[in-house]
Amino acid sequence: MKKLIEILNGVKKASGWQITENAKTSNELFFVHEKLETVRATDTVDTLVTIYVEHDDCLGDSSFSVYSYMSDEDILNKINAAIERAKLVFNRPYKLVEGEKLVAEIPSDMNGKDKIKLAESIADAVFAAKAPEGGSLNALEVFVNDVKTRVVNSRGLDKTQTKRYAFVEAIPTFTDEKQSVEVYFSADFSNFDKDKLTEDISTKLAEAKARSVAQKPTTPMRVNVVLRADDISALLDELSSDMSYSAAYTQSDYYKIGDDICGGNGDKITLTLFGVVEGSKASSYFDDDGVALSSVTLVKDGVVTAKHGSNRFGQYLGVERPSGVLPCKALETGSLSQEKLSSEPYIECVALSALQVDVYSDYIGGEIRTAFYHDGKSCTPVTGITMSAKLSEVLKTALLSDKCVVQGSYKGPDKMLLKNVSVL
Repeated sequence: MKKLIEILNGVKKASGWQITENAKTSNELFFVHEKLETVRATDTVDTLVTIYVEHDDCLGDSSFSVYSYMSDEDILNKINAAIERAKLVFNRPYKLVEGEKLVAEIPSDMNGKDKIKLAESIADAVFAAKAPEGGSLNALEVFVNDVKTRVVNSRGLDKTQTKRYAFVEAIPTFTDEKQSVEVYFSADFSNFDKDKLTEDISTKLAEAKARSVAQKPTTPMRVNVVLRADDISALLDELSSDMSYSAAYTQSDYYKIGDDICGGNGDKITLTLFGVVEGSKASSYFDDDGVALSSVTLVKDGVVTAKHGSNRFGQYLGVERPSGVLPCKALETGSLSQEKLSSEPYIECVALSALQVDVYSDYIGGEIRTAFYHDGKSCTPVTGITMSAKLSEVLKTALLSDKCVVQGSYKGPDKMLLKNVSVL
């Protein structure tokens, strides 16, 4: 890093530069049918350099990767090539983040613990899961990662943060005399909850069995549909993307500040973006530009209250202090209890091919590969169906569960009930 900074400071044709370095060490366990096959440790460093060039009242930029085998001459050649490429980019000028310093560690209950022993404990939690007869884990991979991120630029910025998180990937399987059905499970977390991981794997093993007997129900029907945390997170990603500085700057944003997106009799959405959420692997104190991250409430009680986004597009809009690119999102819980949920028939989505959301065409839908149909008396596995609805209508009547979970970059209700959805 020191040598790279010296080289960059000696290049006069560049108007500015930024270095982003990610150093990652990982301890990994690989199991096949619960037998440990491979133990691996990795140590990698990824270094990205961005060159900025002022030209024709514009600011161009170009990036390249730096590898350990490169000589000083190699790096200079890369810099000069990036300068020429940057002259072909005609962005409006903006200022790089200036002078901020930071050395910090993301909180985790795994910090300071032996990574191999931690990986073994995670594997033990997975194998403690209860499997139905015929159920098993075909494969399991456990990763315990330490990542050190540093961002340095020509304006005196120098920020470093470290984080620890675990990643688990498994193939729960159900086999009988007719067939073998596999499903996919993955989870990442910066706080290790042994009981929750065991419960999640048990649930997935049961779902593998359910998928083996799932049948297409009688369709078409109009029915309530329940989304789980992963799909709620995907929905919020689409909504928040439309509320970004870049969407506002390009005049492609559908939602404007003051718009009521939940003006019905459902739970009023309150959505806040954060830099750090306890337990989330996505947590960060700064973004790729080195912008210090602070929370922004995008939607309060169903009404759009703010925009968010990068340093560049924030400056274009005249935002005094851009929020930065916030990696975590939190949705306030709602009024949906299990008793309330069970008062009407509903389909609970277990696996969607991908949730499809388009705010411009007012659409939400997707192919449902596995789900449970609850009619008030029984629970039946179903498959081979698709759902579709008007996004604006389901947002007005959606109910959010009263149970909060942390999953990936999402913190919020574990279920969202969408009313009167068309299922084919």
